[in-house]
Amino acid sequence: MANPIDHAKPDFDSAIDHLNKELRTIRSGRANSAVVEGIMVEAYDSLMDLKSVASISTPDARTIQIEPWDSNLIKPIEKALQTSSIGLNPNVAGTTIRLVMPPMTEENRKELVKIIHQKIEEARIRIRNVREEVRENIQAEERAKTISEDDRYNLQEKLDDLVGEYNKRADAFGKEKETDIMSI
Repeated sequence: MANPIDHAKPDFDSAIDHLNKELRTIRSGRANSAVVEGIMVEAYDSLMDLKSVASISTPDARTIQIEPWDSNLIKPIEKALQTSSIGLNPNVAGTTIRLVMPPMTEENRKELVKIIHQKIEEARIRIRNVREEVRENIQAEERAKTISEDDRYNLQEKLDDLVGEYNKRADAFGKEKETDIMSI
């Protein structure tokens, strides 16, 4: 008998990985290249993410520095940064684009914490959806007489424990990001 819980672990991991990526894109008071890496830039007649067309670094705690590999891309990158939702104005100096992180206000911090809580809830919903799929598979196996009633109870108990672990991981990532944002 194939254990349906083992088959679902990659889906649970995917929900946590997605949450982690989402949280990295939320800007805190410190410069973080993940905030801009996924911004789409019109380059070479197609849309490409910024990290594919430029070198991104953080020379200090408040600055993100972008150096395009092709100097013809400075204007498209500048335009993409201005139209993005990050709320930062690019400063162009020759072939370098700098984004200076403004100091966070208390209001900004509280708004970002709300967004973090939304992202955590989205991850919990994904985890719940995977759990329901696995539950249905377990019940289907019991109906097909491939597992006993005791096996079903044991599998559901293991599933609930696993879901609890993944929810704790999601909460831990959120708490870590919240602490990062709320620290001055």
